[in-house]
Amino acid sequence: MLTLLLDIITTAAILFIVSAGLLAIFGVLKIVNFAHGAWLTVGAYCAVVTAGLGLNPWLALPLAFVAGAVLGALTERLIVRPLYARPLDAILATWGLSIVIGQLITLWFGRDVQFTVSLLSGTVDIFGTAYSLYRLFALAAALVIGIGVTFVLEGTRLGLSARAIIMNEALARALGLDTARIRLVTFMIGTGLTALAGVLLTPLTSVDPNMGLAWLIGAFMLVMVAGSSFGALAVACLLFGGAQVIVSTFISPILGGITIAVLSALVLRISSKGFSRV
Repeated sequence: MLTLLLDIITTAAILFIVSAGLLAIFGVLKIVNFAHGAWLTVGAYCAVVTAGLGLNPWLALPLAFVAGAVLGALTERLIVRPLYARPLDAILATWGLSIVIGQLITLWFGRDVQFTVSLLSGTVDIFGTAYSLYRLFALAAALVIGIGVTFVLEGTRLGLSARAIIMNEALARALGLDTARIRLVTFMIGTGLTALAGVLLTPLTSVDPNMGLAWLIGAFMLVMVAGSSFGALAVACLLFGGAQVIVSTFISPILGGITIAVLSALVLRISSKGFSRV
């Protein structure tokens, strides 16, 4: 029972890490970034490159964040910025970008599945139960990311400006806020966090050019339920991630794989705002 409880909590943490960057972009920019899976893959290959160069595997974390932020800046400036008033076109553009990124990664690294060195290995004893040390580290990482994002949104000028844009962008612009710069920085933070999540995923899954697609739908559904609230995202990850673990454990891993999508659809059917009031 303790193992099941820990699996639920750590799975929720992993889902939060994967979804946080997507929510950062959607919450402020109101753009559904369908290149999210591609940024996860970019981060994972940063871990592959770091390992291939014989460097400390922990260096992949800052490398991925910087790479994601820089590529995100180029994407926002050249592709997304002209499409803010055309969200459907933005969805198509980011989806097309994800295909291009996947093909470039395939061209550079090939289609072979690759594995990286785990940042932490072994188990830790919890009340007599041996449990994965890395999954507990993922829980700590999710807490750090959640606290960090909350601090940025609540305690910095950037966060206050971003919240002003969420509430009323026209008024924020009239008050003199540089909304274009705020959008750019927000997009960079979102893509940087997503690439960082890609590194954190590598000890849990194999790395290949299409690995991000497996996480895209779940992250997308969780963000739709959460709206613009990171608190709501945490609740959704805990509830739906817990349901996924329970279904996978006691019924079928195949059904567990669609649990998040099904529950998210049901919640959005009942309330179009999901958990956004949390």
